[in-house]
Amino acid sequence: MLNLSKHLKRVLLAIALIGAMVFGVQKAANAESATCQGEFPNPITDFCWSCVFPIKVGSAAMFSFGQEDNNSDPGGFFCYCRDGIKLKLGLRTSFWEPARLVESVRHPFCFPTLGGQTLNFGFDAPSHGRSQQGSATKGSFYQVHWYINPLLFWLEVLMDNSCLEQNAFDLGYFTEVDPLWDDSEITFILNPEVAIFANIPSQAACAADCVAASAGFPLNQLFWCAGCQGSMYPLNGHVGAHTGGVQASFLTTQRMTAKMHREGLIWAASGEAGLCSYYMQPTMDKTNYKAQLVSPKSTNKVDGKCCQPYGRTTAITGAGKEQIYVGEDFSWQIFRKRNCCAGASPY
Repeated sequence: MLNLSKHLKRVLLAIALIGAMVFGVQKAANAESATCQGEFPNPITDFCWSCVFPIKVGSAAMFSFGQEDNNSDPGGFFCYCRDGIKLKLGLRTSFWEPARLVESVRHPFCFPTLGGQTLNFGFDAPSHGRSQQGSATKGSFYQVHWYINPLLFWLEVLMDNSCLEQNAFDLGYFTEVDPLWDDSEITFILNPEVAIFANIPSQAACAADCVAASAGFPLNQLFWCAGCQGSMYPLNGHVGAHTGGVQASFLTTQRMTAKMHREGLIWAASGEAGLCSYYMQPTMDKTNYKAQLVSPKSTNKVDGKCCQPYGRTTAITGAGKEQIYVGEDFSWQIFRKRNCCAGASPY
């Protein structure tokens, strides 16, 4: 009887320990989930549809609504495209296509755009951190998620239009599984030219890119610069000069776009070469992109504009957007310049 009592005590103790462990794991999971906040954006109200403009036929703006354009459209009105024996005749058109959504997050595998879900992939990844460099300069690190988000097509705004990317909303890339995103030395494989621009004169030249982007569009001649946000290199999540969450997330958004171009995962569709098809562009044309801050709060409008070219200062458009605890993960909707031969095939 005594032995049975001792055995029962051991069983009860084991059950209690297992219960405590399960409760601890569940509590930790709930705490991790609590740090991931977000909701799926409303496609009607959360996106700035005016960023699609101006819409042009040839070089003439049909609809502008005061929106900015890089004026890189090829001349003329008529165009034709040949695909084998098929010939399409049409008009040269241009617009800004909402194509991608990029989110920068502090906690790995946190997906605010998917409703604030934290997904478990069974392995760890580097998380957000800030570091002090010298007396004033601060650095940070973000994971980035790249969503395919061609709004005009999946909302069926324009049906059967060959000028639109024909995809549905999807998660296309997340940096937690990319060993290059956390390691600047390995990232050298993607951007070996960084060795040329890792000096004071080259970085000082980025001030001119900041001024140009804030007044209009950035300078492609300074392709190693991300305007007022800092250096485009390295193409990873380490922000060398962190002045705020909006600035840092906008920088990682630009780097991610450049990285996708360099890896051949996104192609250009502008200019004469883009009239009939997409084409590879290993070095991103910075002037072909505008972005709108979607969350935690939409971008402040400035002169009727809620989208801004890559590299433009976020001092005004991003004011008051970063909020402790619930508003430190950011998502940006990307609008890219699209030139297209819009028409019909006679046969």
